[in-house]
Amino acid sequence: MNRRWILCIFALGLLAFGLALQAGALKTETVSYKSGDETVSSFLVLPDGGGKHPAIIVIHEWWGLNDWVKEQARKYAAQGYVALAVDLYRGKVAANPDDAHILMRGLPDDRGMRDLEAAFAYLSTRPDVNAAKIGSVGWCMGGSWSIKLAVDQPKLAACAVNYGWLPSEPALIARIKAPVLGNFGADDQGIPAKDVKAFESAMKAGGKATDIKVYDGAGHAFENPNNKQGYRPEAAADAAERMLAFFQKYLH
Repeated sequence: MNRRWILCIFALGLLAFGLALQAGALKTETVSYKSGDETVSSFLVLPDGGGKHPAIIVIHEWWGLNDWVKEQARKYAAQGYVALAVDLYRGKVAANPDDAHILMRGLPDDRGMRDLEAAFAYLSTRPDVNAAKIGSVGWCMGGSWSIKLAVDQPKLAACAVNYGWLPSEPALIARIKAPVLGNFGADDQGIPAKDVKAFESAMKAGGKATDIKVYDGAGHAFENPNNKQGYRPEAAADAAERMLAFFQKYLH
């Protein structure tokens, strides 16, 4: 084995060791809080270090609170955020598209918003959270809920939407106070690029902070590697970097 390969293996070992240390510093737990008359549970990931941290509400796709969404919460916690992955399905996770469709259709709008507002209130009262620096991020169905929360909650500090439904009514857009970042696929049949551009134009016309990117050659759910046919790794990596920079700008 030549010297270059030895150095390469050594560098990879150091990287793996560093990542392991970082992962080990994160504390995960299932937390419960009130949502109206109900008690709901969510997946909480705490960053290393004391003091108050910015926080991000992480909102799952139509599949439910599965391992991929929990992984996203861990990634944000590793960047210094208190990450709360909400469970809008009350413990249910879909194994196939038919089940996911049933679960999504069975989620009442009023309950979903109540659960997200409850998550916002829960984070606001935590002693390790800076209540003025709480953002939201979601994918697919969760992206739709992320922007709905921005419409409903004027104290939300930042909102990221990944290929989710977007409001078009001027009255709804006028209620959005948080800066909005969006990542969308040009080939997404459910969220057409023309609707994304219309939303972007309406936001900018209203003087709202908006950063929208439409990725050529990408369709719906292009950021999730479990989407075997539609996953676009380069676009997904770029979208992830955009979101990190966005939250760094508005939540710090």
